[in-house]
Amino acid sequence: MTAQVLTHQAFEDPDKGLVRQAAQGNMQAFQQLFERHHRKVYSLVWRLAGDSDTAHDLTQEVFIKLWDALGSFRGESKFSTWLHTVATRVAISEMRKQKRWRQDVSLTDDSHYAANLEQQESADLGELDKLIKRLPEQMRWVFVLHCIEGLRHDEVAEELGIAVGTSKAQVHRARTLLEEWLSDE
Repeated sequence: MTAQVLTHQAFEDPDKGLVRQAAQGNMQAFQQLFERHHRKVYSLVWRLAGDSDTAHDLTQEVFIKLWDALGSFRGESKFSTWLHTVATRVAISEMRKQKRWRQDVSLTDDSHYAANLEQQESADLGELDKLIKRLPEQMRWVFVLHCIEGLRHDEVAEELGIAVGTSKAQVHRARTLLEEWLSDE
């Protein structure tokens, strides 16, 4: 084999065959894709959502949407890159729907339950994750996508439907808040 063939094989997407099989209805192939990627999807949506219950629901929703969208995967990028985009869009879209729904529905305040839930969630979080969770929702989304997931500002802006300048400003403000909170502790 030539070096050129070896190089091409080294960069080939390891999920390509599974994606093709799953797109043709093979549930075992889809299950393998799920097993390979569900932790990373959960981690992303958990940081976007800020709580584990929502993250579990959103992870399931991402893979339901993924099943329906597999036929549209063109293979121009790695599957994991495409899945990241699908997960981000599904999670943010669903959170926006939930936010609108919560604004329309009046619920009784059960602060004792909320405090217990907050305490349980906090026990599982690292210090930085606890602080990130305190950021306002859109600021948290921008911060997670740019600083943790590594998207460029133009990609964040496109994903969230905001201006590039807004993305930069949100990241700057998030960093400032996180630094303040870290210095207070």
